[in-house]
Amino acid sequence: MIFFIGFDAYLLGSIPFGLLLTRFAGLGDIRAIGSGNIGATNVLRTGHKGLAAATLVLDALKGTVVVLLVRDYGHGGVFLASLAVLLGHLFPVWLRFKGGKGVATGLGVLLGLGWPIGASCCAVWLITALVFRYSSLAALAAFAVAPFAALYLQSWQSCLLVLIMAALVIWKHRANIARLRAGTEPKIGGSKAAPAS
Repeated sequence: MIFFIGFDAYLLGSIPFGLLLTRFAGLGDIRAIGSGNIGATNVLRTGHKGLAAATLVLDALKGTVVVLLVRDYGHGGVFLASLAVLLGHLFPVWLRFKGGKGVATGLGVLLGLGWPIGASCCAVWLITALVFRYSSLAALAAFAVAPFAALYLQSWQSCLLVLIMAALVIWKHRANIARLRAGTEPKIGGSKAAPAS
């Protein structure tokens, strides 16, 4: 049963909503523009805010739905499913394991674990984005705070899970971190928005 939980969660996480929505809208392959990412921030570069919002919501729902569906299986089921859905988004088999950066799906998992955890991290993302205008920095800040929020608001088991998730998301942002340090990371609303999800 545990194997099927992980497998199904991975498959759900690997659905590339950004790629599918932009193709259905006749916009071509989202991977051919901007950062080449399949997440909401890159979809926004097409100029279609509605598609970007839909991508954000659907990617987040992948994480939330998985956690809610496996709660009856205890910490082990939640731990496995949460990591599997995030790994599915980061490394989808359909796209040769080149997926998104996990921000929306990760935040969705956090909301599923407990809405105060997810809400606090979303607040950190929003405040950081408004103040500094860097989407990637906002994501990094949100996931840096996430393990502490999980420990304070829930349990050490949740903290361990979120710590692993945060490490994966931050690792996927390593190119953004290099650009932030070099002062070359594009700002939100600029000619090239920073890739975040």
